[in-house]
Amino acid sequence: MPGLAMIRQIEAVGFRAWPATSVHYDGTWAIRMTAAHPSKRLNSINPLDPADIRDIPVRVERAAQRFRAYGRRPVFRQSPLAPPELDDYLAAEGWGRFDETIVMTADLTAMDFTGTIDQIPLRDIGRFVDASLKVHERDTVLRPGFSELLNGIRPAKGMFVIEEAGRPVSVALCVQDGAMAGLFDIATAQKNRRHGHGRAIVASALKWASKHGAKTAWLQIETANAAGRALYESFGFAEAYRYAYRESPES
Repeated sequence: MPGLAMIRQIEAVGFRAWPATSVHYDGTWAIRMTAAHPSKRLNSINPLDPADIRDIPVRVERAAQRFRAYGRRPVFRQSPLAPPELDDYLAAEGWGRFDETIVMTADLTAMDFTGTIDQIPLRDIGRFVDASLKVHERDTVLRPGFSELLNGIRPAKGMFVIEEAGRPVSVALCVQDGAMAGLFDIATAQKNRRHGHGRAIVASALKWASKHGAKTAWLQIETANAAGRALYESFGFAEAYRYAYRESPES
């Protein structure tokens, strides 16, 4: 596992790449809230210092109240930056652990993009949102919230779509923040899988980021996604660290 400094860097670029509408700090706990989108990364309490263990019960309740005000169940996102004492407290209070996720990194300078298509990213956010919702088979009710999220990204972003017969079959979002490039929203339509679309769109996104000066690529993938992990490992990605969520037992 990388040192805490590298983890903090990845977490920071991750927050900028996937920006919450509201961020409130309680000490070093970042409480991220986004009423218009259900993403856990946008709606979670993120402890950012293993040494910040003061008044844990009081602060947990205070953060939970913010979630209740939004009509959401309180959720902690527990990375290696979270104090073990906090995790122990949440476990003892019945907060369930779920969705363990692997953060992977790769050296972009070591990748060979020979033969990779120079795909031009979309500039039309609405077109990308529509393509993403179709490929992921998500409800169109998420369209306004996802559009707002994309509009809020301040670093350079590349929105990639592969189409067949006028239909989107694969999507990827790449956010380049200085020397770091993050991959998000990667998916291929169910009936179009195993045709190389995922590999092609990831390669195009990484090539774009590399050409714009990124040196390190990173992404997040749930541990259960074995096929996705195999794809990324073939590009040279390796596990950097893991995080998981803890959700309040309240109904």
